[in-house]
Amino acid sequence: MALKPTYPLYVANAARQPNADLAVTDKFTGEVATRVALADQAVIEEGIAAAVEAAGPMARLAAYERQAVLQHCVARFTERAEELAFALCVEAGKPIRDSRGEVGRLIDTFRIAAEESVRLTGEVQPLDISPRARGYQGMWKRVPIGPCSFISPFNFPLNLAAHKVAPAIAVGCPFVMKPASRTPLGALIIGEVLAETDLPKGAFSILPAHRDGADLFTTDDRLKLLSFTGSPAVGWDLKARAGKKKVVLELGGNAAVVIDADADLDDAVDRTIFGAFYQSGQSCIGVQRIIVHEKVYDAFRDRLVAKAKALVAGNPHDEATFIGPMIDEKEAARLEGWIAEALDRGATLLCGGTRDGAMLEATLLEGVAADTRLNREEAFGPVAFLIPFAEWDEAVRIVNDSRFGLQAGIFTRDIFKVLDAWDRIDVGGVIVNDVPSYRVDNMPYGGVKDSGLGREGVRFAMEDMTEIRNLVIRRRSP
Repeated sequence: MALKPTYPLYVANAARQPNADLAVTDKFTGEVATRVALADQAVIEEGIAAAVEAAGPMARLAAYERQAVLQHCVARFTERAEELAFALCVEAGKPIRDSRGEVGRLIDTFRIAAEESVRLTGEVQPLDISPRARGYQGMWKRVPIGPCSFISPFNFPLNLAAHKVAPAIAVGCPFVMKPASRTPLGALIIGEVLAETDLPKGAFSILPAHRDGADLFTTDDRLKLLSFTGSPAVGWDLKARAGKKKVVLELGGNAAVVIDADADLDDAVDRTIFGAFYQSGQSCIGVQRIIVHEKVYDAFRDRLVAKAKALVAGNPHDEATFIGPMIDEKEAARLEGWIAEALDRGATLLCGGTRDGAMLEATLLEGVAADTRLNREEAFGPVAFLIPFAEWDEAVRIVNDSRFGLQAGIFTRDIFKVLDAWDRIDVGGVIVNDVPSYRVDNMPYGGVKDSGLGREGVRFAMEDMTEIRNLVIRRRSP
């Protein structure tokens, strides 16, 4: 299987190849794998203007018409699943098994959106709550918010694009999308499939662009919603410049998992290995802080280190590979520096720590100082560290001692601790007897503090992409 030599951008539903200026590299070899058309400011302006023109026709689509578009996507993505997985493996360096898993989630997300597209309901609301409202009847419904702007990240080029595109189609919002310039292929293949449908002209534009040329995605007041997934520094800056539009942010994390004394240690080790090291740790809900009860700390640590050392690293196209390259050598070198800082400050290296270009070994540490970057910031790579605790309240305090709050995991058999965690851990989601890295595409997903604003998950994104429109009827007295 091979990539095409070039890929077009999509403006107002149509493929266009004005250039091939964006080189997409194979993240394992570092060689140019294909080239992609790059949108300039004029093309971005054209896409936004087309979305504005399409707002009315999109809003008038019947529910069954929106559903048919989404069902077409499900069918075509299923037919092209291996092609999509191969492209993802190349452009992101994601191991082929994980790439196939992400294609499955792409299909799930569009399937869920197809189901939800015919469930966009409202409510009949009694208004006669006092004598002055006697004879009045209220109703409300949801209507599309209008043209949307989407900016998607490099780490899940298919699924995180899907979590913006599919809900927009489900509610009838036209959109312009800027995929990550390092991994644009997945979004462009989504565009290729959407171009096969009867969506109104201007319903979508998918426009790879450099960050400095993409300001219109944020600042143009004709766009009514900005949905961004990426780093906190960029996300909060975009919010500050977004003007009057609604903003949804899915940002970073340094997720924690708690291993209580009564946990099934073998199961907790297996899931923690997955959470810390799948797709080379490049997930905002990847396990970074492993908080382990002191009674089981030594046993858990020893089993975890043995498993980490046994992970297969290398070519992501190899079916046996678990750890592939990070997105580029610069990011791997950054994280190598964070590990060195932690070691200089007294941490102990349990395994890993060696880098070869963009490849960084699965790395575990203990004794990481609280004020190091590895503890305070988002690592976004194959590195995690262990922290012992003695009392449950101490574990809760450690989890909350972070400026991030996306998801947390706890392994315990104690239902009272489960409910206490749900009450007191300051995150968007608590995952019980699994790692914080677990996500199903129909659940509400998002964070608090520096982890973002709003929620993804198809139904919840649909709510963000709509406005409530009220109707009040005065019934004349007989």
